[in-house]
Amino acid sequence: MTEEAETPQSDRFDRAREVRSKARVEDYVEMIGDLIEEFGEARTADLAARMGVAQPTVTKAVARLRRDGYVTSRPYRGVFLTETGAALAERVRKRHRIVVALLISLGVPELIAELDAEGIEHHVSDETLAAFEQHLDSCKSRG
Repeated sequence: MTEEAETPQSDRFDRAREVRSKARVEDYVEMIGDLIEEFGEARTADLAARMGVAQPTVTKAVARLRRDGYVTSRPYRGVFLTETGAALAERVRKRHRIVVALLISLGVPELIAELDAEGIEHHVSDETLAAFEQHLDSCKSRG
């Protein structure tokens, strides 16, 4: 019997809800990192535009990120990543790159791979991600 078959369905649903919540945090942290790289800071207006949400939504998200230690913000300035936030942003980017590379290696067009990876990157376990990397490495050594 597989591990998933032994896991109660309610536990799998709980995990899915937890991952969705974590995905929002990861998306914001990654976008803040991208904006800092591009503009030197991440303004809430730019975050709202890039994330496709209203500014009050961003304000609430930034407050949560500040509370959780991922960002700092200054009055009349933008939002900045803490060391913890920068490390999370880099992990998320790496996960995204691995998932995109795997999908492309399977023949998925690059644009579709980028879109699909945006959801997959948050749901894939570390063990599965390691298997993706191992598969990609074996493809490189064969090719």
